[in-house]
Parts: sequence; C-alpha cells; structure tokens
Amino acid sequence: MELANKQIYTQEPGFFKRLSLIDWLYGAGLLAASLFGLMRFGAFMDIYEKAILLAAAPTFAWLGWHWKPVRWLIPLAAVLSLFAIELYSGHLEMANQKFFLKYILSSQSAILWMGTLFVLSTLFYWIGLVARSEFGSSVGSLLCWAGVVLGLTGMLVRWYESYLIGADVGHIPVSNLYEVFILFSLITAMFYLYYEQHYATRQLGAFVMLVISAAVVFLMWYTVTRDAAEIQPLVPALQSWWMKIHVPANFIGYGTFALSAMVAAAYLLKSSGYLVDRLPSLEVLDDVMYKAISVGFAFFTVATILGALWAAEAWGGYWSWDPKETWALIVWLNYAAWLHMRLMTGLRGRVASWWALVGLLVTTFAFLGVNMFLSGLHSYGKL
Repeated sequence: MELANKQIYTQEPGFFKRLSLIDWLYGAGLLAASLFGLMRFGAFMDIYEKAILLAAAPTFAWLGWHWKPVRWLIPLAAVLSLFAIELYSGHLEMANQKFFLKYILSSQSAILWMGTLFVLSTLFYWIGLVARSEFGSSVGSLLCWAGVVLGLTGMLVRWYESYLIGADVGHIPVSNLYEVFILFSLITAMFYLYYEQHYATRQLGAFVMLVISAAVVFLMWYTVTRDAAEIQPLVPALQSWWMKIHVPANFIGYGTFALSAMVAAAYLLKSSGYLVDRLPSLEVLDDVMYKAISVGFAFFTVATILGALWAAEAWGGYWSWDPKETWALIVWLNYAAWLHMRLMTGLRGRVASWWALVGLLVTTFAFLGVNMFLSGLHSYGKL
C-alpha cells in the first residue's frame, strides 16, 4: 500500500535531447547558408556585418526550434533574395529590365507588395471579425505571412542593392525613416503572428494590423513625396557598427509597444460591451498585452544602453539630453512604471489598457514626432 501511494518522478530530457533530426537538419542548413553567404558576399561586408551573418544561424535556429513557422519563413526569404541577386548579375540597372525584378523582387517592388499585402490582410481580418468568418481571418493571416516574406526579401535585396551602388554606400538597411518603417512593420507583424499561433486566435489581427497599415500608409506617402526609397550613403554619424544592433533592438521595442496598445484597444472595447462574443477572453487580452510590453521593455532597455555607448563614441558623452534621448527616456520610464505597477500592485484591466494605449502616443512622438518637430544631434533622421 505504501509503495502504491508513492509518486514516481521522471526527469525531463534536456532541451537539446528533445530536438528531432529535422530540428538538427534545419540548424545545420542555416549554418551552411551563413557560411555560403560569407564566402559569396563576404567581400562586400565589414567585420561587423560578417559577425551578424554568422550570428544569424544560431539565432534563427533557436527561433525555428521554438516557433516552427520560422523554419520555412527564413529559407523562403533567403531563396527569393538569392534569386533576385542572381537576376541582378552585378548590375543595378537590371531592376528595370528583368521581369521578376521590375515587378516582384527588386527591393522597391517587394516592399510595395509587402505594404499592399498588409493592407489587404487588415481588411480580411476585419471581415473575419465582424462577419465571424473563419475563412476571412485565415485569408488575413495568410496575407500577413506573405507580406512578411516579401518584406524580408525586400530588405535583404535592398542591402545587396546598396553595395551595387558602391562599396562606400553599402549598408544594412536600418539607417533612415523609410527603412525603419519597413523594419517596424515587419517586427510588429511577426510578433503578432507569433501570438496568433501561441494563443490560437486570429481575432486580434483586425486590431494589430491597423497600426501596421498606418505605418504602410505613412511609408507610401513618404516614398512618393520625398523619394525616400532611393538608397543614400550613410551620414558620418551613422557610419558605425553600433547602428547595426541599436536600431533593430530599438524597433523590437517600438513594435511590441504598438502591438500591446492595439491589444489594449481590443480589451477596452470588450470590457465596454463591444464585440464581446468575437474577441478572446479578457484574460488572454491582458496576458498578450503584458507579454508584449515585457518583451518590448527588455529590448528597449538594451537599445537605450547601446545608444548611450554609441553616443559616447560619436559625440564624446553618454547622455546629452538631446530631444531623441529625452523622449526615449520618457518612453522607458512610462513602461518601467507600467511593469512596476503590474508586478507590485497587480495592475490589470481598464487602467492598464488605457495606460498602454496612451503609451502608444508617447512612443509615436518619440519615434516620429521628434523627427518632425524637434532638432538636435539626431537631426539626420528628420522628415
């Protein structure tokens, strides 16, 4: 009897032991692809870009092991990018002569397709939400994935195109408003798609894709009125390896903060009696909002530290109360306070949602408003 009542404990196998043969083949394929890229295009890269390329293999392997769609997303974007590179044959003018480059795979074409697909995705997500149509939501999700693929392809091809213009012009495309708006759209969409799969619900796509579509509209306006898609040499302040890590970390923060705000809007609507039977539970909405802010805060903190180190190298001081720095600090303090109240006092519900929604306004001004209305050391990013 005593033996029967004893519980038997079994030790869970370690993480690497749980990986399947397919997992290991996927990781090996990424490593091989990184080495191929290094051998094929290493002459165009500086030491930091080579390091980023090599670090991409374990990073995307880890992502693919934890989130299965990455297994086809990254290879597909890589194949399309390599196909575009082959079509160029080392000559930028091929963009107007080869059909696939002109209409699909040149950076401008791919990014235009990305924007179109994101807007259509928003429309279908709303059809799915309002009409309770699983088909509409599924199409919205598929269009969002397609937009991410073409957006990633466009960014990779743009990186290559910059080197076709000249070795002194080539750079990772995260240097101006045009490029970072693309980055923002991609990051926000990818985080949303992760949460969509994790929580097995597509209803939030109608809300999150609104902020992405707004970014796309701005991107299109900016492209047409300022000829922003043209690749320009880096200004001296941006000719630093810090840019390659500071900017992506920053925009993971911006993207997840924006996502949390749109989820907060959904929470406020449901808690007010709107779309009650169409949206996920308030508990799910609250959890997504909390996790998005937590991830964003972590990356934004890292980005702020990296920015201070970059400032010390570029301008001789870690902090100068430049408008961009000041508003970055305001954003950081806003979400630090939100998380503090959440963890210390259990902040939830409508107050937390309104706070997250107001946080989007603060973040938008730090991201865009400072560039439009204020001047300082970051004036190279003005509209």
